[in-house]
Amino acid sequence: MDRVSIVHENFLRRVAAEDFPAGDTDIGDIDREEALGLYRGQVLSRALDVQSRVMQKAGQGFYTIGSSGHEGMAALGHALRVDDIAFLHYRDAAFQIARAAKAGQAGMMRDMLLSFACSTEDPTSGGRHKVLGARSLMIPPQTSTIASHLPKAVGAAHSITLARRNRPEHAILARDAIAMCSFGDASLNHSTAQGAINAAGWTAVQGIPLPLLFVCEDNGIGISTKTPTGWVKATMSVRPGMAYFEADGRDVFAALQTAREATDWVRRHRKPAFLHLRTVRLYGHAGPDVVTSYLPRAEVEADEAQDPLLYTAGHLVASGKVTAAQVLEIYTEMLEEVAQAAEEMADTPRLKTAGEVMASLIPPKRDVTQGNGPSAEQRAEIFGSDLAQIDQPQPMSRLINWAIHDLMLQYPETLLMGEDVGRKGGNYGVTQKLHARFGPARVIDTLLDEQSILGLAIGLAHNGFIPMPEIQFLAYLHNAEDQLRGEAATLPFFSKGQWSNPMVLRISALGYQKGFGGHFHNDNSLAVLRDIPGVIIACPSTGDEAAQMLRECHRLAREEQRVVVFLEPIALYPMRDLAEAGDGEWMRHYPAPDQRIGLGSVGVHGDGADIAIVTYGNGHYLSRQAQLDLAQRDVEARVIDLRWLAPLPEDALLEAIGDRPVLIVDECRRTGGQAEALMALLSEQEVTRFARLTAEDSFIATGPAYGATLPSREGIVAAAENLLAGAAKQQ
Repeated sequence: MDRVSIVHENFLRRVAAEDFPAGDTDIGDIDREEALGLYRGQVLSRALDVQSRVMQKAGQGFYTIGSSGHEGMAALGHALRVDDIAFLHYRDAAFQIARAAKAGQAGMMRDMLLSFACSTEDPTSGGRHKVLGARSLMIPPQTSTIASHLPKAVGAAHSITLARRNRPEHAILARDAIAMCSFGDASLNHSTAQGAINAAGWTAVQGIPLPLLFVCEDNGIGISTKTPTGWVKATMSVRPGMAYFEADGRDVFAALQTAREATDWVRRHRKPAFLHLRTVRLYGHAGPDVVTSYLPRAEVEADEAQDPLLYTAGHLVASGKVTAAQVLEIYTEMLEEVAQAAEEMADTPRLKTAGEVMASLIPPKRDVTQGNGPSAEQRAEIFGSDLAQIDQPQPMSRLINWAIHDLMLQYPETLLMGEDVGRKGGNYGVTQKLHARFGPARVIDTLLDEQSILGLAIGLAHNGFIPMPEIQFLAYLHNAEDQLRGEAATLPFFSKGQWSNPMVLRISALGYQKGFGGHFHNDNSLAVLRDIPGVIIACPSTGDEAAQMLRECHRLAREEQRVVVFLEPIALYPMRDLAEAGDGEWMRHYPAPDQRIGLGSVGVHGDGADIAIVTYGNGHYLSRQAQLDLAQRDVEARVIDLRWLAPLPEDALLEAIGDRPVLIVDECRRTGGQAEALMALLSEQEVTRFARLTAEDSFIATGPAYGATLPSREGIVAAAENLLAGAAKQQ
């Protein structure tokens, strides 16, 4: 007999015999209708779990992770306000059902069944995944969360505080709202969870308001690995800056009382709290998982004896509000109602084509107020003494800094955050003076944790801000890349575009730093970014274009709700000269604040018909040098700066190439570099003569050999001559 049937039969038998778990039967001051409402929500959650397995066996449903044993989360759904944003654990169907009931919304049964069936009519994801979530209930959809949602919960909580004084145009959270995120005891051990909890405490001990409730649903096991007894309490009850609450989540009425205390405490004190709920896991981890294959039968049966529905039924009967027969009637009728509803959607439509699947990959554009921009007086006040130099040629770092000034001045919802971006002004001075001029609430010095930096940005974006987080070096992104791949980029996809988290992520990137850093500060791999669907990647190479592209990136985030990565070549930050020392040919004038370079364009330099050199970043700088050398050898080259690395500006690029032979200069590694995509494009377009010059498949060394594995000025010249001499096309 399968465990689902065993749990079902146990419930029927024990309720009929009024054999309930021992414990306090006081249900507090809750009235009969509220109590029955909680019970019905718990039963609906259970019935949906039962039906999901029936649907899977019939080929009408797909992989799901059930909520059985965690029905006590109905207490949180009832205790929190409907406008408190909730980032949910995948076992929290009871929370969503209880919140929908509190909001007076019907239809949750059908909505969840549509999700199980991967139906295009599923109002949350449109059939892309079985997810919890609802825009109307302030529940952003989550997939199989392994703590990746905790950092953005910290950011969302902080956004509530910031929006009290600086409310964005598209803010959605109330001034006195709180944020909640829930997760399992196994997920608590994930470095992402520990980083987020640490960030919350780190923030709170500095006196910065952070209205956030962490809820740990402790069922004692993660898939098949047990959590040590007492581990959660031992590690979380003594965390600085955070209040600790605990309750028996099997007992929904006891959990409700503690949930109210915890939520009231967070709302009143505007500080984070940790609610530890004891739960059980019924049926196994997910789908066809057979729990008795890795746990002794006696342990499985012991958990089944602690069925939360038995606790609720016992309290209801003991309180005299209902009889045991009425409890069973509600239970059996709900099972029948869910089964009938599932039958009615046997022929529900499902996604079929790539176009249908990808329809929500890019979020919809939104209406924004353009405004008139700052006055000359306001701009003069912010720029201060910098205005005296603004008409003089400057290196890239200075022009990016001024572009950020203008963006923050014109758009108050724009925030900067990252390690050392404040008083220090960043590792390379790119953010200097911004902290003093805009204040710590808009230029946020964070702790040293890239996951927390990106999570902060994602959470802020949920509440209408336009965050511009900074990662100090490209290699550091690898510590937190899942915040882009698994969180930021997937949110529109799994919500049919109902939710988004736009941002402009600035990264000091790429190689060619002389004598500094080695592979950890000179990372020349973009592969980690290039394969994230929907993300835009920009890489400027001159200061004026950097300013104009950054403005376009900000527009893409603010108006089109896009996630944009802005790669700033470190070695070009201070670059002044091009051909020879002192010529100043790589410095540029600051473009007027209304000038932008649109997505999909390329930079074209020279009309040479002999060869087209396609490149970006430092490769553009080196190619312009090589262009001069080639001209002395009677080879006229056109240098094409890609600017936009994803999506590739294919039309503009092919037009700029014309019928010229093409040399691709890619400072990233041969394997996984940008050149691979470019060569594929040229092959598909039947360009017959092309070659590539890339970095070696190697890390970068510190010291004199910093550029030994990277393309060089001389190497570009040699590669161009070889191509023109008829060298075989490289594969």
